[in-house]
Amino acid sequence: MSIHTRKFWPVTALTVGLAALALNSGGAAAQTYGFATLPAGTLNYRTASAIAKVLKEKAGMNVLVQPTAGDQVIVPMVGSGEANIGISNAMEVHNGAAQGVKDLRIIGAAHALRVGFFVSKKSGMTKVADLKGKRVPTGFSAMRALEPAVRAILATAGLTEKDIKPVLVPNVIRSANDFANGAADSFFFAFGAPKVREVDATVGGIRMVEVNADGMDAARKIMRWGYLNTVKPGPAFVGVDKPIQVYSFDNLLFTSAKTPDDFVYKVLDTLFKNKKDLVSVQPVLGEFSPQFAYKKYDVPYHPGALKYFKEHNIQPAALQ
Repeated sequence: MSIHTRKFWPVTALTVGLAALALNSGGAAAQTYGFATLPAGTLNYRTASAIAKVLKEKAGMNVLVQPTAGDQVIVPMVGSGEANIGISNAMEVHNGAAQGVKDLRIIGAAHALRVGFFVSKKSGMTKVADLKGKRVPTGFSAMRALEPAVRAILATAGLTEKDIKPVLVPNVIRSANDFANGAADSFFFAFGAPKVREVDATVGGIRMVEVNADGMDAARKIMRWGYLNTVKPGPAFVGVDKPIQVYSFDNLLFTSAKTPDDFVYKVLDTLFKNKKDLVSVQPVLGEFSPQFAYKKYDVPYHPGALKYFKEHNIQPAALQ
């Protein structure tokens, strides 16, 4: 579940049938590989499209991007082998494994998703602690993986839901709309989404409140996979007027244990050798590198990925 402006469509038997037909078309001419991702218009769909383009043009691998209803569909699709590759956030992949989706294996971290609470520049609020007593979006009933991330960010300032005035919302779009309409004092979103820029223009300026690094131990007790990363003012970071610490978690490329080692190795090798082409389609892949991709997660890495990292003397990095 990425945090983006998006719409969900149901996955029907017809959808699955058409995907199967597409995967089987072409016969012996060329094998087609399915890449499960979020719907068109999302950050992850663009990432999958960039990867598919590079794999096809540089390695002759016919990768078919398969948009789905959401992360709760992507994870079991990949685990069962209905799709060869998937992209989802670290929480969803680990939740899927914990809930019985077998044979999930990580290929590598693709890029970070940087999230947090935005407030009006006129509010005077600059840090998470300033949200105490304020109307803050919570719940996220349609985006359940966000709820622990929200609680983790509050915990960095020693806050819980008892310290704020909860504004229950189903998703990040509603949180942004409630803020813009004056029904909330903040909204929760990720950098890079068009909605953030829209709200900034609507209310006359926003800023993201800064996370206190000293509170990350408390945050990790709620959500293990979050870490801090510094962002600087720039076109992609609306609401940042100085370098600040931002709560982040990774979007992971993953596959099934049944996927051949050579396929996974070739995917990584091709992508790292053609990073410039990836970034030309999806700029957030600028941070994609062997060092960034290999981190200490609980879901095992695929043997093909481990072979690549071993050959290139890359050791798994701890989350910051």
